[in-house]
Order: sequence, then C-alpha cells, then structure tokens
Amino acid sequence: MSSFQKAIANMPEDVYLRLKTAVELGKWPDGSVLTAEQKENSMQAVLLWQALHNDNPEHMTIGKGGELVMKSKSELRRQFSDEVEITRQKVN
Repeated sequence: MSSFQKAIANMPEDVYLRLKTAVELGKWPDGSVLTAEQKENSMQAVLLWQALHNDNPEHMTIGKGGELVMKSKSELRRQFSDEVEITRQKVN
C-alpha cells in the first residue's frame, strides 16, 4: 500500500467530507478556488476514501471495495420513505 493510500485509509470522516464538498463546489471552505491539481488530487482522495470506508453508498458513488454503486429510483424511494416529512407546500 502506498503512503497516499495509507494516509487516506487513516483520514477522519470529517476531513473526507470537507474534501468532498470542496470537489463538489470547486472551492475550499474559505472560498478560495481549487487549482486543477488540487481538484484532481482531492477527487482521487475522495474516491479512494469511499472505496475503503463507504458502507452505505448514495445514489451513484464508489462503494466499499471500489465498486461503482448506482441505486434505482425504487431503492431511493424506499431509503427515504422512512424520513419524516416536515412540510409540503403547493406552488402555483
């Protein structure tokens, strides 16, 4: 295992979540824009962390073991059907 893989394997979830958000938004929490190299490295770190730790993958993501996971609409409906609805508004 490379030193990069070891670092990602030991990376806390909160750091992973910050990297994931930075990749999604294209900027760091302080608002500065990621360089192309930072975005590429951060994305690799996010994907590797997911491959090592993601036991409950979202709609389309990398699951534990490096497997690409895509959930169907019916699976997503079942997953979110247990959530309590806060409010529903009719939009005209």
